Amino acid sequence: MFLTPRHSEIIELAKLEGRVLVDELATRFDVTPQTIRKDLNDLCERQLLTRIHGGAIVPSGMQNMEYEQRGKIASEEKSAIGAAAAALIPDNASLFINIGTTTEAVSQALLRHGPLMIITNNINVANRMRPFEQFEVVIAGGVVRGTDGGIVGEAAVDFIRQFKVDYAVIGASAIDQDGALLDYDFREVKVAQAIISNARQVVLVADATKFERMAPVRIGHLEQVDTFVTDRCPDENIREICRQCNVELIETASDEGKPD
Repeated sequence: MFLTPRHSEIIELAKLEGRVLVDELATRFDVTPQTIRKDLNDLCERQLLTRIHGGAIVPSGMQNMEYEQRGKIASEEKSAIGAAAAALIPDNASLFINIGTTTEAVSQALLRHGPLMIITNNINVANRMRPFEQFEVVIAGGVVRGTDGGIVGEAAVDFIRQFKVDYAVIGASAIDQDGALLDYDFREVKVAQAIISNARQVVLVADATKFERMAPVRIGHLEQVDTFVTDRCPDENIREICRQCNVELIETASDEGKPD
């Protein structure tokens, strides 16, 4: 497949950074944003990239991205989502935090909190929070997934079912237009379902790129969520589901414009 040097570099940048943005590429290559939009559209037509608001990402298809690469996608948006979600959690609460780069952003924001009891199947969250005396960190047992430090499997599910906590902070790899919350690993989904079932309040955290992705395994539905924190929700179907199901929708980004 023939690619121009600029197209090849755009793809390599997308693989390295997790995403590419129109304005940044226009500056890098000293061309107009219109030229970059045409480049991205061409690459998307060839299924080498997937368009998102203001840029493009490496296609997810039915496979998950490398965890570090996923963490670079919408990193600023995830930080804002993490801060907004953490603001919902009062001191002295108990909570679940599951695996995911956005849930990790919540754990980072929670470091400024007072006493909390955190139960997690995410080694990264446990390592981040354990040095702080105000936190009691409880970690699930089970199979540790080498790609991201997630603890999955029946042992983790059984462990989670021992608790009934105030809050659950969960993520999703994709959100379908019908409100389905989706992921890639059925073992992780089983843990997420146990977390949802054993929390009094469920907080979903997901950035807007999750509306662009697909995943094959169903976690549950938006109607099981109490609060959905995202940077922006461009899908009116999702907004309507939130209204009908009394899900509080919190958007951290200002409503400045439309997708390119």
